[in-house]
Amino acid sequence: MDALREKSLGLPALPGVYVMLDSGRDVIYVGKAKNLKSRVSSYFHGDHDLKTSAMISKIADFDVIISGSEFEALLLENSLIKHHSPKYNILLRDDKGYPFIRVDTREEYPTFSVTSKPAKDGARYFGPFGYRHRTFEAVSAMQKALRLPTCSRKFPRDVGKERPCLNHHMGACAAYCLPGTPRSLHTEAIESAIALLDGKTADVKARLEADMSKAADDLRFELAAELRDRLRAIQQLESKQLVVSGASADADYIGYHAGPAKSCFTVLHYIGGTLLDKDAELFDTPIEKPGDAVSELLRQYYTKRGVVPPDVYLPVWPQDAELIEQLLTESSGRRIRLRHPRRGEKRRLVETANVNAREEAQLAATREEKTLKTLQWLQKSLGLRSSPERIEAFDISNTGSSDIVASMTVFRRGKPLRRDYRRFKIKTLDAQDDYHSMTEAVSRRAGRFIAGDAGFSDLPDVMFVDGGASHARAARDALANAGVALPVFGMVKDDRHRTRALVSPDGGEIGIFSNPAAFAFVGAIQEETHRFAVEYHRSLRSKSVTRSVLDGISGIGDKRRKTLMRAFGSVKAIRAASLDALRGVVPANAAVSVYEFFHPDADESREDVGGEAPGTIP
Repeated sequence: MDALREKSLGLPALPGVYVMLDSGRDVIYVGKAKNLKSRVSSYFHGDHDLKTSAMISKIADFDVIISGSEFEALLLENSLIKHHSPKYNILLRDDKGYPFIRVDTREEYPTFSVTSKPAKDGARYFGPFGYRHRTFEAVSAMQKALRLPTCSRKFPRDVGKERPCLNHHMGACAAYCLPGTPRSLHTEAIESAIALLDGKTADVKARLEADMSKAADDLRFELAAELRDRLRAIQQLESKQLVVSGASADADYIGYHAGPAKSCFTVLHYIGGTLLDKDAELFDTPIEKPGDAVSELLRQYYTKRGVVPPDVYLPVWPQDAELIEQLLTESSGRRIRLRHPRRGEKRRLVETANVNAREEAQLAATREEKTLKTLQWLQKSLGLRSSPERIEAFDISNTGSSDIVASMTVFRRGKPLRRDYRRFKIKTLDAQDDYHSMTEAVSRRAGRFIAGDAGFSDLPDVMFVDGGASHARAARDALANAGVALPVFGMVKDDRHRTRALVSPDGGEIGIFSNPAAFAFVGAIQEETHRFAVEYHRSLRSKSVTRSVLDGISGIGDKRRKTLMRAFGSVKAIRAASLDALRGVVPANAAVSVYEFFHPDADESREDVGGEAPGTIP
């Protein structure tokens, strides 16, 4: 530490960025400073709180980069944090970004989709929205309210090919697949949806109310009732605050709460003075002071989001507020103002954001505490050396002897770690044998670890397998044969298909009914592992069925099979397709082969196909 202190005192009193390194030369913290000498040397003298002291104890060396200005230092700090993801910096959730809703109104029958970022393709994009699942929920609710199709049928191609699906009979779709359903009805629904996404809910409701009144005046009571139901559905959308456009927010109010274990950063989006959406970001409590933390969070949040409202109201005033304003103004191409209200209505709204942040952090801390107690109970009950921070679970799925698969799910600190999920197609069996399948899957997992595969580098603290003592024994022996020693337990279900106990390879049972939290936790692991296995098995079965049916057709190889499936979506749709529709996807003779295969008695397949020699495959 003395050497680091001495090194820091030799730094220049200039602006720049400092990079803290551990003994392995890994970056553990990145910070910026107006005066590098003053800021960096402060880490190596005086007292610090526990979190800062823990970080300092890991520092083996540091590097600095001198910048031309404070603003350059801020930009550089942002880039380095994004590149290195240092352990002790605040890191917001790392996913595919904030989602957008896309619609291309140039299409004959436009559809809505969710995408990670806008493209310059002439389509309209709305957003960004807070979470992907909420965005999908918004699209689904909007489609249902406006009776837009949610099926995979393509219009006008599929008009009249099949009967309307259940959605139509439930009143959730206007059945554009029926001949005679006017395209103008679809156009009006799309225009209403776009208005909702633009935040013009009042305009949509006013138009519907006017149309409803006119229909009633004209004694068209059935249409009036339909418009009334649509109006109610949109009012329900509005009450749930599902359809909002993040890009149209005219002010954001920031909340921040630093708890003992968990902290939260919230953003309340207001349009026209009305709260329409909320984002909440949870993370472990950082070492930064509130002003510095809010500074980092603002920069990360709006850089990733890509959209900033004209006014952003803050709970604390960062020292580098002017630099952040400059960054956000330059990135958005318009004047952005940061504000720190002291009193009045705007201060009350900031306090509301703070309350939201506090509640989110406290709930997260409570959940984490419950999870910690559950893991400690499992450690004690299963006789583990430490709390099972990482748990891996395996399950087998098959139908008879076909497409036998295994799934591996991972839970870290009680939460699913989906990026570490793995699946295995069983290669050494042509008949159903769950024990052999489990042995193969676990052996391959252990083999990947021994081979140094980065995707399998972390071993679990305990392994759960679906099944009883025999399944657990098969997994344990597979690990032992590979030279890996891990505790293994089977997850046993009762006659109501609930996980009733964990069982060791030697047959000893550990009941979990007495601990509701453990009962729910282990049950959730078993259900998630089963779901993941079944999904993989079904996908392989679907491909196998498609392959076996289409591979029996003359002139249809792997490439043309994939082309047909991309165009029609299913074997059922290919079977229902006309010869002209098939010709639009594959060469003429191949189209005839497909049509004759599914319609052996049809005369249409015998007509001229363009002058090519019979049997020729272009």
